[in-house]
Amino acid sequence: YLRDALPNASFVGFTGTPIEKEDASTPAVFGNYIDVYDIEQAVDDGATVHIYYESRLAKVHLKEDEKEKLDAGVEAITETEESTAKEKAKAKWTQLEAIVGHRERLKAVAEDIVRHFEARQEAFEGKGLIVTMSRRIAVELCDEIIKIRPEWHNEDKNKGAIKVIMTSTPSDPESWQIHNTTKQGRKELAERLKDPNDPLKLVIVRDMWLTGFDAPCLHTMYIDKPMKGHNLMQAIARVNRVYKDKPGGLIVDYIGIASDLKQALAVYTESGGKGSPALDQSE
Repeated sequence: YLRDALPNASFVGFTGTPIEKEDASTPAVFGNYIDVYDIEQAVDDGATVHIYYESRLAKVHLKEDEKEKLDAGVEAITETEESTAKEKAKAKWTQLEAIVGHRERLKAVAEDIVRHFEARQEAFEGKGLIVTMSRRIAVELCDEIIKIRPEWHNEDKNKGAIKVIMTSTPSDPESWQIHNTTKQGRKELAERLKDPNDPLKLVIVRDMWLTGFDAPCLHTMYIDKPMKGHNLMQAIARVNRVYKDKPGGLIVDYIGIASDLKQALAVYTESGGKGSPALDQSE
């Protein structure tokens, strides 16, 4: 509509995450890039810090009857002729969510996050963000972490070292209600996370705060959710803000996003950008 209304206008776009897909392309809409300020320049200028990548894949060991139950549930949806592509995708997501959110796996992830985050805090005091596939997983992962470190928990939104950032409805399980947040409540929690002197150190999210959220003291992001493309690029940038003598931000991968990171980097470099979005710590 805008182009129709202003047929002779020049359209200029500003983006930190160019998109290049079959049905969406930044250059196709705005034309060739006029100027590129890339990751390498931003780090050299001191505008951002490097982001490092660490793989800590968490496996799950399902019993045979659990596997059969999951497979049967998916097949019930995907094998009917009436099933739409959307229904099939939802069924596969449901199966993956059940596997990723398996109780034994969440226990292992919780133990590893606590151990890893406390070690990070000894090296450099900062804060962490945990990204999960669903609200259910967010709540249950929080429960598992609190079992390990009960002193981190406090029902008061203004106290405690760990919080889940989510909304819930009256139809959700009762155990979720404690984590329900209003718009004002989320704003107050955001200020707590941004404040380096506030005891809030870890926040668990599904989709919130992954774009446009700026907390310089955030130094670690734990990803346990499939992500790709510009959404992944935007999310990992939450930990690249300059803060005191912060040496860099860290992305800890529990689900296997390495190939998606490489693909996102390919789009980025094709756009003329230099510097890797995330450097592998093992290299």
